[in-house]
Amino acid sequence: MNQAQLSRRHLLATGAAGALSAIGLPSFAADAAWPAKIVKMVVAFPAGGPTDTAARIVSQKLGERLGVSIVVDNRPGASGSIGTATFIKLPADGNTLSMFGMPALLAPLLYGNNAYDVEKDFMCVATVYDLPMAIVVNPAVMPGVDSVQTLIAQAKAAKTPLNYTSSGAGSFGHLAMEQLKDLGNFDMQHVPYRGSAPAVTDLLGGQLGIMFADVVAALPHIKAGKLKAIAVSSPRANVLLPGVKTVSAQGFPNFDFDSWGGLIAPLGTPAAVVTRINKELADILAKDKEVQDKLVHAGAIAAYQPADAMRKRLAADRARWTKIAKDKNISAI
Repeated sequence: MNQAQLSRRHLLATGAAGALSAIGLPSFAADAAWPAKIVKMVVAFPAGGPTDTAARIVSQKLGERLGVSIVVDNRPGASGSIGTATFIKLPADGNTLSMFGMPALLAPLLYGNNAYDVEKDFMCVATVYDLPMAIVVNPAVMPGVDSVQTLIAQAKAAKTPLNYTSSGAGSFGHLAMEQLKDLGNFDMQHVPYRGSAPAVTDLLGGQLGIMFADVVAALPHIKAGKLKAIAVSSPRANVLLPGVKTVSAQGFPNFDFDSWGGLIAPLGTPAAVVTRINKELADILAKDKEVQDKLVHAGAIAAYQPADAMRKRLAADRARWTKIAKDKNISAI
């Protein structure tokens, strides 16, 4: 190929890129580098959990819109820090994404591994879902507890501290209950488990009576009458547990939080990729009732926020929960 042919090819390529840009598509699509036929979605948690479930629900629709197959790749361990630390080193070509769940927010602090910095080591794309929490009790073990106030009264009257559980040391359920204990001036003993499933199993079995749980884990048993929700973490949980009062409405007006998850990309991912995916997610989460219903059925709520809002939310939550973890000397090791 001579120089004239090379120049002509370059002009055609740049002209095509300019035309694509003019109609709102990423210019790098001209060489078909993005998206690839298969896009990998890393989930740093086990299959079947809330982050994995949300990733699979959203990936199917996002893949359809991008014209690709999105394959979920589970890389669990250390509350998401192992998979996230691996993910941030992957190519920043737009063909590798990750659904980031809140357990990974404080995992480096709790495990003392400094595996990544959530404010520096990856790009935020968009929030995807809110994961409401609930204080649940086994009514056979705690028959007189039907509200936050009756729980506090029993805790204060107990000769030895009542036991409560969560999905693990430093989990959002653990941190939230520790915050409530401070606000309500009462004590209970945390009994950590490795994940929501075993904690709920022992709650159902009566080995423990109280759990601050993500609704996705407790909802089927609440519906079956085996567990009772005495409070939810925020008004957003009313979609899943209508009629259950928030902690805020039961005497603690400043208590309002949900766990949540969102899509992230490796640093250096082209801005046009992030913009395109952001646009598709906004449309899916706001308008696709099938996706909304599937998330609700799984115990989550579709909750889109753009990249900047997600970044600010991560920073605010990190500051809030880091303070509680340090004040309470909470560690996962």
